[in-house]
Amino acid sequence: MHRMVIAFALTGLAVWASEKPVASTFSIVARDPATGELGVAVASRYFAVGAVVPWAKAGVGAVATQSFVNPAFGPRGLDLLAKGMNPEQALKALLANDDDPNGRQVGIVSANGESVTYSGPKCNPWAGGRHGPNYAIQGNILTGEAVVDAMETSFLGTKGTLAMRMFAALLAGDSKGGDSRGRQSAALIVVKEGAGAGGYDDRAIDIRVDDNPDPFRELGRLLTLAETNYLWNTGWTAFTKKNFPAALEAQERAALVAPENAELLYDLAVIRLANGRRAESLAALTKALRLNPKLKQQAANDKDLTSLHGDAAFQELVR
Repeated sequence: MHRMVIAFALTGLAVWASEKPVASTFSIVARDPATGELGVAVASRYFAVGAVVPWAKAGVGAVATQSFVNPAFGPRGLDLLAKGMNPEQALKALLANDDDPNGRQVGIVSANGESVTYSGPKCNPWAGGRHGPNYAIQGNILTGEAVVDAMETSFLGTKGTLAMRMFAALLAGDSKGGDSRGRQSAALIVVKEGAGAGGYDDRAIDIRVDDNPDPFRELGRLLTLAETNYLWNTGWTAFTKKNFPAALEAQERAALVAPENAELLYDLAVIRLANGRRAESLAALTKALRLNPKLKQQAANDKDLTSLHGDAAFQELVR
């Protein structure tokens, strides 16, 4: 009996897996010329769209691959850009060596801001895109052309970080109906040279909502945390490289965004002290230890706070 049930389930799975997946979605691929950041934001009625559509590499470019999706277009497209092709040349090369070019939808932006968007004739309607310097927008199975129009208008008219502008574009697209089948997942990535954890890679922001009835609300919540973490990581990476003024600038900005984050404030105290701001360092440390008393033991033995160890106020804090 169990063998029959398992066999039936596996047969059904095999039939499902044999069908070509359709990443019916709307996305924006973009670059910030002021910072050099590259990114992709995407939403869809498709499980875990962030695992398939967005690809980016600092100093190279960004790619969104969707519709009758070929995920290999992501790494291949980036490799072609890295070899010196512009987005249009890279797109032509990808399609020329593909087994279903008419079903693909692709957006590409290079590190110098050139862009291209492509929607094959087999893409399910409504399908199409817009592109210009530093951005490419595309979608399929949309409620209509108004989706990509709204995304373009929002991206070009919004102020703020690249991540914020791309998220605003997603919200604008959703406000016009977005994916005609509904909502399920969304994702947003931003890359910049040395912006990853500890400065060791380029992944500045990487957030995903894989399955949620309102992925935009959850993506927005995660984006607030991600933007804070981006600033925090920028500050701490600069501190480890002894660029104390740059560390202070980034960490102070992070503290404005997340004024109740104890661990962030603790690092702010360390960075302020490295910049000779002793009283302000103690103020940040006082708040950090009030918010999380478990940090007292770390502070008492922290070599980065050594110059405070003989201070009566410090000793009172860590007691």
